[in-house]
Amino acid sequence: MILPQNLWITAAARTPITARSRAQAHLGAGELAASVVGRLGSGPRSSEAPAAVVLGNCTGPGGNLGRIAALGAGLGEPVPGWTVDAQCGSGLLAVLQAAQHASLTGASCVGGGVESPSTAPTRSIGGVPYAQAPMVPVGWHDPGMTAAADALALQRGIGRERQERFAARSHALAVSSETRLDGDDGPRRLDARALARFTAVRAEAEPATAVTGATAARIADGAAAVRAEPDHSRPSVGAAALGRPCRVVAGALTGGDPALPGLAPVAAVRRVLGQTGFGLEDLAVIEVVEAYAAQALATLDELGLAGEPGGAPEGVVAEADAGAGDRAAPSPRPGPRFDAWGVDPRVNAGGGALAFGHPWGASGAVAVVHAVRRLQGEPPGSRALVTCAVAGGMGVALLLEVG
Repeated sequence: MILPQNLWITAAARTPITARSRAQAHLGAGELAASVVGRLGSGPRSSEAPAAVVLGNCTGPGGNLGRIAALGAGLGEPVPGWTVDAQCGSGLLAVLQAAQHASLTGASCVGGGVESPSTAPTRSIGGVPYAQAPMVPVGWHDPGMTAAADALALQRGIGRERQERFAARSHALAVSSETRLDGDDGPRRLDARALARFTAVRAEAEPATAVTGATAARIADGAAAVRAEPDHSRPSVGAAALGRPCRVVAGALTGGDPALPGLAPVAAVRRVLGQTGFGLEDLAVIEVVEAYAAQALATLDELGLAGEPGGAPEGVVAEADAGAGDRAAPSPRPGPRFDAWGVDPRVNAGGGALAFGHPWGASGAVAVVHAVRRLQGEPPGSRALVTCAVAGGMGVALLLEVG
């Protein structure tokens, strides 16, 4: 979908991202979300509350966290809220819904995501606890997410060493990133010896391509949100305000193979680029949610954004989603050479979820916050792409442009 020209993100904020049962374990999902929404809910004109709060969440406790956060943030009884469950894409899809709501109502709207695995209730069926809810109907292949990442790594020949190199990159960039907060407890220096100590998450995985504890993102607590405005003519105020608002250009939610959800973002990216006529070469910032190194690398490989360390990317023909009526996105021109880790330097330049952690329903919104912060250092008109894989075989993508 292409959104109206006058729709802007004017403020963005997130909590620290901390491992489950660590620094934020005493905070429930509603409290985490309210702390972020409260920082966004009073700008750019302090007397105006947003028209609504839209939050993504995966594991509960339920009870409509969008509304809970709006009330907890002190926005007042008239401000409604609702909750989106698109698994790991929940936060990113909530940002898109908030932008759409702002466009429809002519008023600002807060969108983001929250996850508190530390306080999430235990789920069970017939008294038997389960960790992952069914993502597809009976009769469809419904692998666990780590099993799906293992299968993708094996199918695409993404070896353990390459996955570890990508994880080391995420940590190295996050350690020195301007997007890092003091309370973030994930980023650290990882060398080959440290990475070699990790064992396969699944004992039955092929050793040469197995996902390990280092190449799967940590389960984490956290929240993130942005404020979408149909008018940015008056500057935002407060610590969360962006000095330069970012226009919401377009977004897409697409479906793919539920057995290989890690590849689903490719179709979403191609749809957004095909609809807008931009190519990968037109992007200054790219944020890909790193649930697994194998998943992120498979997407980057397919888009021509990863390869041999120091090598030059080759042009990749972007195919429009079959039957969608979208024009194929232009093939990328030769861009920056791949960095020392074999990744386009525009991708997750401040580190990603492999370093920070993966608060499932919030991770897409965290990526948006990082993208708009990175855009602050780019020339006017520079664009950012944010994308995320979703359990059940879906992909979400969002295109932004800094003013």
